[in-house]
Amino acid sequence: MKPLPIGIQNFREIIAGEYVYIDKTQYIYELLNDAKYYFLSRPRRFGKSLLLDTISEVFKGDRELFKGLKIYDSGYDFIIHPVIRLDMSTIANENPEILKKSLLLNLNRQVKAEELDIPEGHPSDVLIHLIECMYKKYSQRVVVLIDEYDKPILDQLANIEIAEGNREILRGFYGILKSMDPYLRLTFITGVTKFAKTAIFSGLNNLLDITLLDDYADICGIPIDDLDRHFGDRIDDLASYKGFAGVENVRNEILNWYDGYTWDGEKKVINPFSLLNFFRQRKFAGFWYASGTPKFLVDMLKNDPGTYINLNESIITEFMLDSADLGNIDPESLMFQSGYLTIKSIDYSMGSPVYRLAIPNHEVNEALNLHVISVF
Repeated sequence: MKPLPIGIQNFREIIAGEYVYIDKTQYIYELLNDAKYYFLSRPRRFGKSLLLDTISEVFKGDRELFKGLKIYDSGYDFIIHPVIRLDMSTIANENPEILKKSLLLNLNRQVKAEELDIPEGHPSDVLIHLIECMYKKYSQRVVVLIDEYDKPILDQLANIEIAEGNREILRGFYGILKSMDPYLRLTFITGVTKFAKTAIFSGLNNLLDITLLDDYADICGIPIDDLDRHFGDRIDDLASYKGFAGVENVRNEILNWYDGYTWDGEKKVINPFSLLNFFRQRKFAGFWYASGTPKFLVDMLKNDPGTYINLNESIITEFMLDSADLGNIDPESLMFQSGYLTIKSIDYSMGSPVYRLAIPNHEVNEALNLHVISVF
């Protein structure tokens, strides 16, 4: 059996160590030929960081690293491009001043690694110079990858004034990317929420939001076909282990616990973090919510218990997802984006789609009943 990549978000390490890898490179090839600026919202622990790292490796030009994967024989040229990576989950954000200093520290670390001479200044100015200098150094357009773009806001939702201040910093920082268009090959931004998208990216209004597009519905997560393909041997092994009885029973129970997430109402995917931990620990348990539940969601449920009571009747629209008011966030939209609700069906009868939501699986239902509700 191949080893399980639990906690590993580095594509090269996964391939070199011959870990289990669910091939998503066909989507990366489509991204490279579809548009230039992308936005993707998915819950935490769903593979966004690994996706960005895989994109980064594609642009490093090592074609042989992808041998056996779908992009290898796709015709992609694997030309080397400079890459700027920003993981906003590592950026200090206690207030706007700390956020600016931490952004500068991160950018200057990349400036030093590239051995560039860039003057000190506002984070937006440093990012502009970094893009321009890397373009000149490599004679190729630059790739910008931003992970967890919204974390400096979400971390401070308990203090709206600080959250608003952090948002203003990020608005100016992300907004310069549009003006850098001649220097950019690809920009890909991920996060948990869409609620702040319109306000933060008002200057970057050419983003293609692929969050709810059918073509990219399973760009993160594990499709059922891949459960059998990559984990069939482990299911066979579990069928004779302690309390597990019969291969089909184990498979069905895995789907009952960890499957059910969908972003188009049709293609269902399994929670990757929970599935890997299930196989590692050989027991059914709630693995994802222990580390994937954001504090802001717990606080919201604590302040508004009625949200929990009405979960089975939840509906949202894309307008609700794009709400920009930090002080009046729609709870159903936030629970959907956080992974506690998923799309059950889509109603197109009103023209603009209306999404009917439901709890995706047993793990989430247990989390809501036994853990989240305990904070009330």
